[in-house]
Amino acid sequence: MEIENMKLSKSIIGQEEIDAVTDVLKREYLGMGQDVMKFEEELGCFFKRNVTLVNTGTAALHLALQGIGIEPGDEVLVQSLTYVSCFQAIKAAGAIPVACEVCDDSLTLDLKDVELKLTARTKAIMPVHYAGNVGELDKVYDFAKKHHLRVIEDASHAFGTTFQGRLIGSFGDICCISMDGIKNITSGEGGMIITDDLIVGQKIKDARLLGVENDTESRYKGQRTWLFDVHYQGWRYHMSNIMAAIGRAQLNKFPAFKDKRRLLAKIYQKRLSGLVKLINCNYDEVVPHIFVIRVEGNKRDLVKEALTKEGIPTGIHYRPNHLLTLFCNNQDNGTLKHTEKVYEELITLPLHPGLTENNINFICDVIEHAIQSR
Repeated sequence: MEIENMKLSKSIIGQEEIDAVTDVLKREYLGMGQDVMKFEEELGCFFKRNVTLVNTGTAALHLALQGIGIEPGDEVLVQSLTYVSCFQAIKAAGAIPVACEVCDDSLTLDLKDVELKLTARTKAIMPVHYAGNVGELDKVYDFAKKHHLRVIEDASHAFGTTFQGRLIGSFGDICCISMDGIKNITSGEGGMIITDDLIVGQKIKDARLLGVENDTESRYKGQRTWLFDVHYQGWRYHMSNIMAAIGRAQLNKFPAFKDKRRLLAKIYQKRLSGLVKLINCNYDEVVPHIFVIRVEGNKRDLVKEALTKEGIPTGIHYRPNHLLTLFCNNQDNGTLKHTEKVYEELITLPLHPGLTENNINFICDVIEHAIQSR
């Protein structure tokens, strides 16, 4: 079996991306300009909504929170089992991330625990579409409506996923998606904010350019705004033409990426069902960024060791944020025992369009042998 240099995740780029970046370099306008504008327009057609591009997914979350008016002392409900970017973005906006449990079958936000964490200071809820799965997103919006909360979806794992026949990002309040090097599409680094809230959208567009009013329009004309005003805190979060050029090439390739990710995930799902615990996913709807399994008891380390011995890399997505030093004093850690149990069982397996069906079957063979031999 060919497994040399197998990677857990990787960027899938080709001559199209190289040519696109070369074109930007030849034009010698590397910052935010027409390439970013065109990428926003193309993504706007993809989602049929307004899209604002920034330099990272974390910046997208930060600006979305700032855009809805989050203030110091406000609380945002978010699952603890997510990348630290969610918690850092909330903290950067001056708010308090309130760590919540995940549902056992989907590893997405547990609304029963969310309701227990709700206070008069709660201003928003941030569902994380873990491994591409959106869980009970309709119920999240029902909960938010009932309690007058804003919803900021972290859909960084779910570019291309659909829910009840609708593309994630094409509906809802505010949706943020990362496009870093290993996501479902990449712009090298990058992020997007999708919303129909024009007031929030304009705040985000200005804030990504240090708060300079209406500087976006000047940049798209290849100009700068020299006489301007600034009314609120801004950041240097804009996307460059180089990043947009990569992203535009990737968007054209996404249909093939989507099909390959779903195909490989379905093989994992079929081969590993009954051997390990899997996330409850419909891969005709979900476009997975990662593939996660749960192995109970002391077998997790045995499985990881068996995979490592065969040159197969693994990961753990993620160490719960309520266990991190910066956030561990926000609340009683004893309220998140289920998340801690899940964390002790997690293994992330290789998944990206550069893998073959034979690669996936070999990985499954190793897991099956490791579990059945003990």
